[in-house]
Amino acid sequence: MSTVLSFFGSKKKNKELSLHALLILFIILYIKYSLLPRAQVPARSASAEDDEPGALSTFSSGAGTKKLPQAIIIGVKKGGTRALLEFLRVHPDVRAVGAEPHFFDRNYERGLRWYRELMPKTLEGQITMEKTPSYFVTREAPARISAMSRDTKLIVVVRDPVTRAISDYTQTLSKKPDIPSFESLTFKNRTTGLIDTSWSAIQIGIYAKHLDNWLQFFPMDQILFVSGERLISDPAGELGRVQDFLGLKRIITDKHFYFNQTKGFPCLKKAEGSSKPHCLGKTKGRTHPNIHPEVVQRLRDFYRPFNMKFYQMTGHDFGWD
Repeated sequence: MSTVLSFFGSKKKNKELSLHALLILFIILYIKYSLLPRAQVPARSASAEDDEPGALSTFSSGAGTKKLPQAIIIGVKKGGTRALLEFLRVHPDVRAVGAEPHFFDRNYERGLRWYRELMPKTLEGQITMEKTPSYFVTREAPARISAMSRDTKLIVVVRDPVTRAISDYTQTLSKKPDIPSFESLTFKNRTTGLIDTSWSAIQIGIYAKHLDNWLQFFPMDQILFVSGERLISDPAGELGRVQDFLGLKRIITDKHFYFNQTKGFPCLKKAEGSSKPHCLGKTKGRTHPNIHPEVVQRLRDFYRPFNMKFYQMTGHDFGWD
């Protein structure tokens, strides 16, 4: 290259040759940097580390960061989980997934990267949450959540197991009107009064049994039990406990609620910038079918020892008897 420059750059050459030299130089540089193959940088190969919780806990893109949840509402079905999540979303430092991800029971094989992508973006100081009530009764869920993060905070909304079972049945009945009666599903043998614990509506309410499984992986101080009954009668009081548990400032108070006499549930007052107050959907507050008092009493007798055990385990009497 220096030889070409010295030859064509000589002061003895005329202007025309100088132009030719510049043209040849341009062609040489073009061939060298544009047409000849370049050294290739090998792409980073995927490794097992890519799916490790630590590597996937956060992902920054644009305004905010997608994080794996620091708190999960794990149960129970028909206990009041949706109401709790809707109330919590009033808090400016809570960001939650709208739909139930069912990651730790149905979609675990998709991996933590898929799970994290479902999460909303959060700013510094905000907490990421999700709710999937079936986690509480899923045997594999405690180990899987612990593998993601042992520091995950767990919230369980519990309710009188008898009324919970009836509510569960009512929901199913609304979708499948031809199912057998509540009474026929409750008993293995109506004459002997033997309860069919294989029916999910009954089995979910044996809270002590399910809690035993969770305590193999999480200490009790990482699990908060919310009363479904108090969530209706005193939503601000229960939300105060939840905010404390999550380390949040107590922003959600009595001023955020009013009681809807028609639905029989508390609703959120009209938010700033909103045209109307926010109540849960029309499916909430369904009228329950009439259940014979004898059936209700047999269920109360069945659940009583399990309830007593649950009270002892949690250190709280929920007053279901």
